[in-house]
Amino acid sequence: MPTTTRAPIAADKAPAAIGPYSQAMATDTLLFTSGAIPLDPQTGTIPEGNIEDHAHLVFRNLSAIAEAAGTSLDKAVKVTIFLTDISHFQRVNAVYAHYFSEPYPARSAVQVAALPLGASIEVEAVIAL
Repeated sequence: MPTTTRAPIAADKAPAAIGPYSQAMATDTLLFTSGAIPLDPQTGTIPEGNIEDHAHLVFRNLSAIAEAAGTSLDKAVKVTIFLTDISHFQRVNAVYAHYFSEPYPARSAVQVAALPLGASIEVEAVIAL
């Protein structure tokens, strides 16, 4: 039976995990990121700002994690966006377009009741290595 290796990924340019999990796990062919909220990598806190500011920070953090694994957001195959207010969808979508290009990854966007540390957005991705 074939085995798949898995390795934790830790990016210095992204915020450290705030719980018992890895920023991401890499298999032989795929990178699975944990959900990223808009934490400032230097302070570990959510800075003031609007949903666009927070979305940019989330995607920059995910990009840093992808780069630490030797890949990039250009190779994303699936992205899941969690929002505490689905009315922010179009605004987040505009930011999303700065980080992803055609062919776009598969994507889901859902509204949730709450996110860690009171965040308004969380994003996770599956990225090809």
